[in-house]
Amino acid sequence: MKDPYDFEFLAAAADISERELERGLLDNLRELLLELGKGFAFVGSQYHLEIGDQDFYLDLLFYHLRLRCFVVIDLKVDDFKPEYAGKMNFYLSAVDDLLRHPADAPTIGLILCKGRNEVIVEYALRDSAKPLGVAAYRVSPQLPKQFEADLPTQADLAREYPLMALVKLRIDIERMLRQLTQQHNIPDGSLPIRSMLGRLVQVRGLPQSAAAFGETLRILNEATHGVDVSADAAAAALDAGTRLLDELKQLRDPE
Repeated sequence: MKDPYDFEFLAAAADISERELERGLLDNLRELLLELGKGFAFVGSQYHLEIGDQDFYLDLLFYHLRLRCFVVIDLKVDDFKPEYAGKMNFYLSAVDDLLRHPADAPTIGLILCKGRNEVIVEYALRDSAKPLGVAAYRVSPQLPKQFEADLPTQADLAREYPLMALVKLRIDIERMLRQLTQQHNIPDGSLPIRSMLGRLVQVRGLPQSAAAFGETLRILNEATHGVDVSADAAAAALDAGTRLLDELKQLRDPE
């Protein structure tokens, strides 16, 4: 296992929550898999296990194709504490009993913390018979709030850089759709926006603005590929796309 893991593709505030950290990693799943190393296949986030008539949720669950075993990752936004090892032992026993195939190797656990004291980690893991490790991670610091007001808003970008605003809007819509597909356990892989909308229609109702999104998507795609877009078309696409993005955000599960 690496130590630390480099998540500098994330910009995170000092008081980031575990849920926000998890969501950021999922939004950058390709970069996360590259940082974890070869052989990792993503199984799910907040993976549900029912144990003793109670519900438990694994932050991140992977399967390692070379080691032939499940890998459970528990995310912590503070320094390692000894009780985290006990929780991970519990998860590993449960995954071994409920998910592991007889031909699979024992499940591996990785506790990712903001920091770690090696002596405390050694004592916490010394008598553990299960394969688990503790590692730190690092992220890029988020822009301080006092500087955020100096950045251009989306409205400013729309006036001065209409194509740039459309490109950013397309990225935001695609990111929100991936969050919704993950929320409903739909394997999005590398599906395009139109296909993700189709998958989501099958599991829940989408806003009416999604039905007429085809023309807006065409303009967003043209802007992304540097094709000239008229001012009127750009304004219409920005308005329709922003309205859809706001409605999609309302479908997301609350924190």
